[in-house]
Formats: sequence, C-alpha cells, structure tokens
Amino acid sequence: MRRQSLIALGAAIFFGLIAVFLVNAYLSGADQQQQKQLPDTSTVKVAVAGVPLPFGEKLTPEKVRFVDWPRASVPPGALQMVGELNQGGEPRVVLRPMDPGEPIMRSKISGEGGRATLSAVLPADRRAVSIRISDVAGVAGFVLPGDRVDILLTQGDDAGQATDVLLQDIRVIAIDQNSNEQAAGTDLGKTATLEVEPYDGQKLVLAQQVGALSLALRSAKAEPGQAYAGAVGASELGSGFAARRPAASPYSTPPLRVRTVSRPAPRPTTTNVEIIRGTAGSKYEVGFYGGK
Repeated sequence: MRRQSLIALGAAIFFGLIAVFLVNAYLSGADQQQQKQLPDTSTVKVAVAGVPLPFGEKLTPEKVRFVDWPRASVPPGALQMVGELNQGGEPRVVLRPMDPGEPIMRSKISGEGGRATLSAVLPADRRAVSIRISDVAGVAGFVLPGDRVDILLTQGDDAGQATDVLLQDIRVIAIDQNSNEQAAGTDLGKTATLEVEPYDGQKLVLAQQVGALSLALRSAKAEPGQAYAGAVGASELGSGFAARRPAASPYSTPPLRVRTVSRPAPRPTTTNVEIIRGTAGSKYEVGFYGGK
C-alpha cells in the first residue's frame, strides 16, 4: 500500500512539473508576441528648419534644429547629423522652400557646396522658357512663382485681330529672378519663366515673334485642361455669348484673312500689219501712232 502511494505521488509530481513547463512556455510566447505588436516608441534626432528657409538660403547650423523623431516614421532622406549640413567646406543651399519645423530632406537642398539653380528643381522632361510680360499682360503683378496660368496669343492686323489660347495650365517657376514660391504680395516683373514641355517651348518662342502674349491666372480650384470656347475675333467683341462660335480645338489658330486685288491687263504697244503684193504677202510689226 505504501509503495502504491509513493508511485502515485511521484506521478503527480512529474505531471505537475510538465504542466508548469507548458504554462511557462505559453506565457513566454504570448509575451514575446505582445512585444512584437507594440509600436516602436524609440526616437532619433532629425534636422528640421528652425526658421523659414526660402529658395537659395544657405543651410547654416543656426537656422536648423535637431528634434526627437519617432524612429518608425523618419522620412526617407531626412538629415540626421550636423555634419550633413556643411560638407566639403561649403554649406548647402535650399532648393525648395521649407517652413519652420519641416524636416530637411536631401531632395530639398543642393549637393556638397552646390548652388541654388532652377535646373536643380526642374523635372527632367520639362524646360524653362521666359516670356516678356507687362503690368497688364502679367495680371497686374498678381501672378507669382508657383501659380498656374493660361497663355493667350493675340495676332493679326487691325481688321482681323484675334485672341486664342496657346497653352493651358502652365506652372510659373519665376517672375524676373524671383523663384520663391512663398513670396507674398504682388510682383510687377518684366519676364515670366514658365515650366513647359520642349515642344510647347518652341511654340512660346515663335508666338513672341508673331503676336502678343498675355497671362490668364487660373484658380487654384480649376480643373486641369479646362477648355475655352475658342478664338475671339474683332468682329465678336459686340456679339455676346450667343454668337460665339464653337471651337474644334482649344489650341486652334485664327485663320489668316487674304485680300485679293484685281489689276487690269497691260495694253499692247505694237500690232502686226500684212502687205500683199500680187499673190505674195509680208507681215510687219509696227507701233501705234501717237500711242494709239
């Protein structure tokens, strides 16, 4: 009897140890799984703008702050070391304006010792073309870098002038030499630099030679590629909207008006005279007497 009791006690202890082992294993696995599901709360230092940084501003240490940023959400390309602000002995410069507190990205600054140029921020498939503007053609200075405009072309003589849409939804990248998209107020510039496709750049250069260009400022809420009704000629200025003809294309060109002038045929100055002697005849070319 005593022997059976010892066997039962030993079996109970054995199975108890197994149960404790299994419970510990389960709890350890659950704890590890829970740790994996928790977000990473560690932080790293990230460089942010300490003051407004316009285009062309030198990136010096006093204009930059390093703040704690969640490691899991650090933007790709963000600067994280002071040494990245000034490499090669020259400070980098700002290529895209940044507001205070905005992370400083490598894509928004120049390379080592670089300079701020429009070519650095121009897309590879676009070109920058400048056109002459005035206070009227430039919408009284309210067109600023970063705005989008339509370009109107007026051409023809006094009897057949017409205005048509040359290009639509074009981004202005600079007015004169100012390319700061955060500029406030108005800017009465003499030139506007536009971001266009290469073929549209050719059209702009030619259009400046054959007519007058004007800018039409687009609303920030305007739909891309919104079409116009068509070309407007001098004969339509008083006809109202009812007489406006539909256009086959928003980029149609006003037809040239050709005037045909008839001229009288020139009057002959000589004539032929035939003299017959017997049965033989001879022809002579003589002039008119007294011009008649």
